Amino acid sequence: MMEVGKWSSKEVLAWLTEHGMQEYSDAFHNQLNGHDLLKLSQQDFQRLPLSHIASDNGQQLLEKIETLKIEHHIEAHKNGHANGHLCTGNDINNKTKRNGLANGFRKEMVQIPMPELERLQTPLEWWKTGVAFLYAVFCFLLTTVMISVVHERVPPKEEQPPLPDKFFDYFNRVEWAFSICEINGMILVGLWLVQWVLMKYRSIVGRRFFFIVGTLYLYRCITMYVTTLPVPGMHFNCSPKLFGDVEAQIRRIMKMIAGGGLSITGAHTMCGDYLYSGHTVMLTLTYLFIKEYSPKRFWWYPWICWTLSIVGILCILLAHDHYTVDVLVAYYITSRLFWWYHTMANQQVLKEPSQKNFLSRVWWYRFFRFLESNVQGIVPRSYQLPFLCSSISQFFGRQVKYSRLVNDT
Repeated sequence: MMEVGKWSSKEVLAWLTEHGMQEYSDAFHNQLNGHDLLKLSQQDFQRLPLSHIASDNGQQLLEKIETLKIEHHIEAHKNGHANGHLCTGNDINNKTKRNGLANGFRKEMVQIPMPELERLQTPLEWWKTGVAFLYAVFCFLLTTVMISVVHERVPPKEEQPPLPDKFFDYFNRVEWAFSICEINGMILVGLWLVQWVLMKYRSIVGRRFFFIVGTLYLYRCITMYVTTLPVPGMHFNCSPKLFGDVEAQIRRIMKMIAGGGLSITGAHTMCGDYLYSGHTVMLTLTYLFIKEYSPKRFWWYPWICWTLSIVGILCILLAHDHYTVDVLVAYYITSRLFWWYHTMANQQVLKEPSQKNFLSRVWWYRFFRFLESNVQGIVPRSYQLPFLCSSISQFFGRQVKYSRLVNDT
């Protein structure tokens, strides 16, 4: 093994690339040699150009450099070096010998375990992401079908008036409020989609999102079916009932799917899907994923998304399109399922069923283990250009640069 301090810039780049940190060499225009690498300190990451690259103040790179020093030191000992000096036969003869050995050393060899480089075991396993996606699509389709079924059971508002709601007692209906809710929801979904595409471990995060959103809509199918609530307000104009016309129901379902289930597109004209609010689910879940996986240096970004989410939820109530209990139940189930899933995913001990692990008794635990079985530890908040953009950049002869924005574990 060549002495690290004598590494060329190409050898340093190869070492950094091997550990997924070539952006550091890019910052020095590929002029970072072994000597410069070993001289890097915490203060260097507080100055340009490194201050714009590493959000963890270079902690990960410094730890790997220390590991590299230990590896080189042990390798040097194997080659007969001790503390940087080569011990020759004459040097040994000049030492005072105790027990027939130089410097009193015994013949027993002490094996020093080599520190393993910190690697997060994160296989992509896109096929599992595909399974989670199909699960989410199935739950969305089932929800749409269930809305059509429940719509036939909703009592006419003339016969069964809206239930009393304390929020409605204090706030009059605002007609345009529900449009603001859906616009905020579309903005949050768009922001999350862009953020997800730029993530390095988007396959893992994607399957988590698909599973959670699918499960939430599966729960929603059950709650809206077992208890059909009357319309929350007299302003509702529900589509006429079809009384068993299957062909017309299928056309209505397809129209709702094509419009994304949004009232603003004119696709959602059915009633009965009140307990609980699907709009609240999407407003809450997209914000939670954005906050959990966004770079910490962009502290303002989650706050903007939180504002969009809160305003959207308040607009649901101001529009009188859902009862207050619909929104509260939707927020509670969404936030708890998100927190439970990520707690189980981040704790290896919770991925093993046992008598002490009560979370292993939940009905979706086997599916959870299937999705998370090969993910070890917390998924880093690492970002990079997607494959297509990288290929286009390389085609035009430019070197693609990406930064490890955040790697908090």
